[in-house]
Amino acid sequence: MDRAALADFLRRRRETLHPGDVGLPSGPRRRTSGLRREEVAALTGMSTDYYARLEQRRGPQPSEQMVAALARGLRLSLDERDHLFRLTGHNAPRRILRTDHVGPALRRVFDRLEDTPAMVMSDLGETLLQNRLSTALFGDQTHYTGRARAAVHRWFTDPGERLVYPEQDRAHHSRIVVSGLRAALTSAGTDTRAAAIAAELLERSPEFAAIWEQHEVAVRYDEHKTLLHPEVGAIHLDCQALFTENQAQTLLVLTAAAAGTDAHDKLRLLSVLGEQRFTR
Repeated sequence: MDRAALADFLRRRRETLHPGDVGLPSGPRRRTSGLRREEVAALTGMSTDYYARLEQRRGPQPSEQMVAALARGLRLSLDERDHLFRLTGHNAPRRILRTDHVGPALRRVFDRLEDTPAMVMSDLGETLLQNRLSTALFGDQTHYTGRARAAVHRWFTDPGERLVYPEQDRAHHSRIVVSGLRAALTSAGTDTRAAAIAAELLERSPEFAAIWEQHEVAVRYDEHKTLLHPEVGAIHLDCQALFTENQAQTLLVLTAAAAGTDAHDKLRLLSVLGEQRFTR
C-alpha cells in the first residue's frame, strides 16, 4: 500500500468533482474547489474520520469492497479504478464482462455507418452486429452457434473460412487470431469459453498448437487488409478498430482509401450486388 500516492490521488480526484457531478446540491457557501471529505465519505459508506485518515497518509489498508466503493463514489474511470486498487495493495478486478449486448453508445456509432463495411465483434471474434456491406463482403457471420461463433475456431476448423484472405496472408492472420484468443483467455481467466476453444483447437489443429506454443498475446487488427470476394475479386481496404473501454467489444470499420480508387468502386459494386456468400 502506497500511502503517500494514495493520499495524493484521493485528494486530487475529490477536488476535481463538483457536487452536481454526484447528485449533491452545491449550497451557497463552499470554501473547497471540489467535494468535501464528509461528502466523499457519505458517497462511499465509510466514516469521515476513516476517509480523512486515508488522505492524511495514516489510514489502514482498505478492503477490496471499500476500494470499489471509493472508485464508484469518486466516479473513477476504469484506468483510474485499477490505479486505485494497486495503490491500496490489491489486484485490480478483471475488466472483461463478456456479453452479447451491444451498448447504446456503440450501437449509435454503428448505425451511422451505412456506406462502408462495419461490424461489432466480441473479444473472442464473435460477430455481434453486421451492416449490409459487411454482410455483402464477408457473408452472414451472425448465424453461427456454439464454439463456431468464434472466428478463431472457424479459422482452424473450417477451410472455407480462409477463402476471404489471399493465401500469402493466411499464416499471418493465423498468428493474429491465436494471439487474440490468448489475450481473451488471460483477461477472463481459465473457466471461460476462451479456455474451452483453446483446449479443443489444441487437439484438432497442429497448426494452432504450434502457434499457441509461441505464447504471443495481443489484441490487434491489421491497419490494411486485402480481402477476396467471389464476385468483385481482391479488395484493398484500410481497417480501423474502436474498442469499448473494457475491450470486451470492438467496432471494426473497413474503408477504401479514397473515392475513385479500385477499392472504392468495388465497395460500390458490392452495395449493388447485395449479400453474397463465399463459395464453400
